[in-house]
Amino acid sequence: MTSPLPTATPESAGVSAAGLARVDAMLGELIGAGILPGAVTVVARRGKIIHRSAQGLKNLERGEALTDETIFAVFSMTKPVTAVAMMILYDQGLWAPNDPIARHLPVFADVRGPHGAPPAHAPTMGELMSHTAGFGYGIGLGPHDRVDQAYIDAGVWEADDLAEMARRVASAPLAYEPGARWRYSLSMDLQGAIIERLSGESLPDFMRSRIFAPLGMTDTDFFVPAEKQPRLATLYHMYGTDRLTVLDHPGFRRDGLAIPKLPSGGGGLYSTGADYTRFAQMLLNKGELDGARIISTAAAERMMTSHLSEAILNGGFSAGAQHIRPGYGYGFNGAVYCDPALAGSRVGRGTYQWDGAAGTWFWVDPENQIVFVGLIQRMLQEGMPPLQADTQALIAEALI
Repeated sequence: MTSPLPTATPESAGVSAAGLARVDAMLGELIGAGILPGAVTVVARRGKIIHRSAQGLKNLERGEALTDETIFAVFSMTKPVTAVAMMILYDQGLWAPNDPIARHLPVFADVRGPHGAPPAHAPTMGELMSHTAGFGYGIGLGPHDRVDQAYIDAGVWEADDLAEMARRVASAPLAYEPGARWRYSLSMDLQGAIIERLSGESLPDFMRSRIFAPLGMTDTDFFVPAEKQPRLATLYHMYGTDRLTVLDHPGFRRDGLAIPKLPSGGGGLYSTGADYTRFAQMLLNKGELDGARIISTAAAERMMTSHLSEAILNGGFSAGAQHIRPGYGYGFNGAVYCDPALAGSRVGRGTYQWDGAAGTWFWVDPENQIVFVGLIQRMLQEGMPPLQADTQALIAEALI
């Protein structure tokens, strides 16, 4: 079982208990209305847990309640974990942001630009870390385009390992000139291939030994072992239906029974509220928790600083509920509020956050010393309540 952070009363940390109760009430109303199956939330301030809640059901059909120990598929909340894995190698001097990607994945030496000719400059590692290198996703996230189709035709997601996946991606042209725009992409899966190549370990083994074990994240991995399967939350959706329905789409199904042949640095992890809170607190602490230094302070700061140009911030780019805009940029594998007021938010400056396809969300707010982790199991779709923004507004109101 994960070793929890120390606890404190909300008021001792400068937070209103009544304000935190409003977070529970808001989520409880959505559960009662059949919009969410359930929700687990954890709030920490100044390094101590001041609130945790588990509401609703893990499995609607069997009436099984969610608990603090429920395991969730966190999908794209894997991305910040992959960033930390990359920053471990950065601290070792094994890569630099200005390096061409081809230095570490040679299959990209002859990558083609969007019009078939060589790109204006070779895509760099910094661009790979910030969704600006020129890649697509190949899973139909947006309108059909030739790059996504090229990935599908190349069988990118059917590759036998991450190295072969990278080779298939490299056979397709870039979607745009590197550095010219922001596009949500499989860049973090390519990072997984780089981690394996630079470390000599599989991505799951590297994360276990260098992140999960030192942080005491005992329930986080790319699979859920048999003895933990009863704790796994069932995934639901409301695509084309007016009620929560068990997800059975082959591209998103998550049973966690075995480590996949393509462990996804972009979306493959399972975790719990307690585990992910420890990870997020490490980020808030700039790379350290309970005496375990995971990455350097400089690496953590670089990871949680926006690297987007003003032109990209004004480009109208988005991914799901995450809208790049003035004041709201993107660091390494996660978004950053560089000017919250300009971006229309009440979080603190420097807040780093992301979310996941099954509705999970988190943020770390260094100015207010807050960690928030929210875990649900309903696939995102247009029209869903903006839980990250809504809970951020409620937490801002709860600060004393």
